[in-house]
Amino acid sequence: MPLSQTQRQVLEAALGHPERLVVHFPAHLKGGARGKVLAALISAGFITQHPESSADMPVYAVSRSGLAVLGIEAPMPQTAAGNAYRPSDRSAAGGLREGTKQATLIALLKQAHGASLSEMAQASGWQAHTIRGFMAGSLKKKLGLTVTSEKAQGQERRYRIA
Repeated sequence: MPLSQTQRQVLEAALGHPERLVVHFPAHLKGGARGKVLAALISAGFITQHPESSADMPVYAVSRSGLAVLGIEAPMPQTAAGNAYRPSDRSAAGGLREGTKQATLIALLKQAHGASLSEMAQASGWQAHTIRGFMAGSLKKKLGLTVTSEKAQGQERRYRIA
C-alpha cells in the first residue's frame, strides 16, 4: 500500500521518538482526520497499539512493516527491559498523566467525602454539563469506575468514586 503524504509525515515524526511512538502529528491533522490516518496505518500494519496503552489513552508505535515502507531496515528500539516500550508521559498508577484535569477530578472524587459539581468546576474550569459527561463517558464507560452520588437534605449533591 502506498503511503499518503500525511501518513508518511506521521511515520517519519515517530522515528524521531526514541521508542518510535506515534506522538507528534502535522499541525493540519486534527480531530476525525487524525483518527482516519491512524486507522489506515493500523489496518495496513504500519503501526501497532503499544502493549501498555489503555482504552482512554491509546499509544501506537511504528511496526517493522512501517519501518520497511519507509525503507528503513533498522532493528526495533529496545529499552533496558528488552523489547518493552514505556511511554514516558504516563504515571505507573492507572496510566493517567499527572497534572491533567482528568487526574485532578479523579483525585477529588477519590476523597472520602467526594466532591460537588461546583468544587469540580472550580478545580477544572469546566462547566457542569462537561463534568457530568466526563463522569458518564470517561470514568464510567472508558475507565470502568463506579461513581456514586449522594444528596443530603439542604446540601449540594456529592459524587464519589467507590
